Amino acid sequence: MQIKQLALTASLLAASFAAQAQTEIQWWHSMTAVNNEWVNDLAKQFNESQKDFKVVPTFKGSYDESMTAAIAAFRSGNAPHILQVFEVGTATMMASKGATVPVGKVMKDAGADFNPGGYIPAVAAYYTAPDGQMLSMPFNSSTTVFYINKDAFKKAGLNPDKAPATWPEVFDAAKKLKASGHSCPMTLAWMGWTQLESFSAWHNVEFATEKNGLSPNGYKARMKINSPLHVKHIDNLAQAAKNGEFIYKGRGSAAQASFTSGECAMIQTSSGFYGDVAKNAKFAYAIASMPYYPDVKGAPQNTVIGGASLWVMSGKKPAEYKGVAKFFEFLSDTKVQAASHQRTGYLPITMAAYDLTDKSGFYQKHPGTDVAVNQMVRKVTDNSRGIRLGNYVQIRTIEDEEMEQVWAGKKSAKEALDSVVSRGNELLARFEKSYKK
Repeated sequence: MQIKQLALTASLLAASFAAQAQTEIQWWHSMTAVNNEWVNDLAKQFNESQKDFKVVPTFKGSYDESMTAAIAAFRSGNAPHILQVFEVGTATMMASKGATVPVGKVMKDAGADFNPGGYIPAVAAYYTAPDGQMLSMPFNSSTTVFYINKDAFKKAGLNPDKAPATWPEVFDAAKKLKASGHSCPMTLAWMGWTQLESFSAWHNVEFATEKNGLSPNGYKARMKINSPLHVKHIDNLAQAAKNGEFIYKGRGSAAQASFTSGECAMIQTSSGFYGDVAKNAKFAYAIASMPYYPDVKGAPQNTVIGGASLWVMSGKKPAEYKGVAKFFEFLSDTKVQAASHQRTGYLPITMAAYDLTDKSGFYQKHPGTDVAVNQMVRKVTDNSRGIRLGNYVQIRTIEDEEMEQVWAGKKSAKEALDSVVSRGNELLARFEKSYKK
């Protein structure tokens, strides 16, 4: 009896020691609802695949809230190992000298399997420094797509199998949806991203100087979104808002719930919204390309990246960085990538994951799920490679503030966009001064 008890005690001690020996990797993120479930499942899958490391995902609020929390934690020496940062925070993270470790270095130092050339070029390029080193790990990369409620279209006498391809067609559909009794024909999410950034790239027009901030002198960039085309578009939306054909539902992703509930019949938002729609929409829906103005030369071009990437914070132990590298290796696995893409609607960050998804017949079974990839892989121009500006988190807030004045009928489209440019350029000038230091 005593021998058995000693053996049991020894095995419990061994198990306890093994648990203590496991290196924990803290991962702060901003994923909610079905995408939060996805993040937790990824960590669980990785943790069960090996015994040396344990990834602990923690929701830290919205993207800007998690960035603020991470900066405070870094200053006090308690930063996480991995921080999810949305794409508009990229320039700020790049300028935060000493706060992060380039993912290329983390992977190389750990001897991890890492081939930047295997990633979708438009995705990899956005998170790569001018010297060719990848700075952060692409994770939930998305782009703007167009969702329609096919049942609502049918009721309004519109073709449910043909989403509006141009903006004139969108506005015409909104009129018919309203006439059929629909209280919210169209809404829009992530206003600055979808209606200014993605809109600019899709029409191959300049958003900011210095190649939208992506040139080697990107810190000198200034905004250009008060062009005649931008003014015309926001003015058209303002008229639709006045007529009750476009209903503003709030900032960020707030409008998305009104689509899944069936309240709003059309929405432009992230491809990463797909998982929510697939799970919660109780109606037939379709995913289509962003609409464009047919009289604009070169349109449609390609859309820009959205979503977020994973940054590695500095000041950690070599063993912990090895765990980070192993986790990133796991995330980049073709099967893991393909499954994530199919589950969420985020882009497959590697071409191999896209090919695997294509060969599996997923795109045929779920029409429209390849729209995001097809929009991103077209030939890019200096106007459509992406937007990477300093202090852009704050500039996005300015965009929201000014456009809300337009929807409320308090400012004209030109007044609001002139103000965005003026206020935005003040922040860019401030960033330029701090960058040169």
